[in-house]
Amino acid sequence: MSKINTILFDFDGTLMNTNELILGSWQHTFKTITGKEGEPEAIHRTFGETLAKSMGEFFPDFPLEEGIEIYRGYQVGRFADCISPFPGMVELVQELKKRGYKTAVVTSRLRPTTMEGLEKFQLDKIFDAIVTMEDCTKHKPDPEPALIALEKLGVKPEEAMMIGDSKFDIGCANNAGVASVLVNWAVAIYDKEKEGIFKPDYVIEEAEDIFKILGI
Repeated sequence: MSKINTILFDFDGTLMNTNELILGSWQHTFKTITGKEGEPEAIHRTFGETLAKSMGEFFPDFPLEEGIEIYRGYQVGRFADCISPFPGMVELVQELKKRGYKTAVVTSRLRPTTMEGLEKFQLDKIFDAIVTMEDCTKHKPDPEPALIALEKLGVKPEEAMMIGDSKFDIGCANNAGVASVLVNWAVAIYDKEKEGIFKPDYVIEEAEDIFKILGI
């Protein structure tokens, strides 16, 4: 993997553990709209999608913007206190930076909370580029988010690797011609979906496994 000089990171479920916050947001939304909680497995399957897409599929007859407001309202005052980096991920980003690798965040999350999370753990100044939902017209698994990051960094697809926790991340990487890495702490992807465009090139058990893949 000597040609790889750039690592792209998904935010939710990969870099940051936001799983319980996201699940809680959805359950709050389900209870507000339907009076009962949703199925956790069905919710986990949407991890990595844009909020609007998931909301429209869960509640097709409910006003989209109102549903999004309910969901996001749950996170107000909770977001920064309810997230934490997955073990070794902050150290991984820091070490890659020291070794001269370019790094970027590629997320379907909105920029304000993305930056809030990065700033809390002093990562906002480390990443060379940050691509959020507002930067894209198409979203994962479309290649556009990854390609935008590569363009910002002046990097070719064959020089990059993307780390994610969902089939949407892996599909985005594969569609962009970028090496794809699935984290084993994912709750968002299932074995029967690890095929075709959603099949990762690599699976890592812990953050430092990236060094083994890179051969450093």
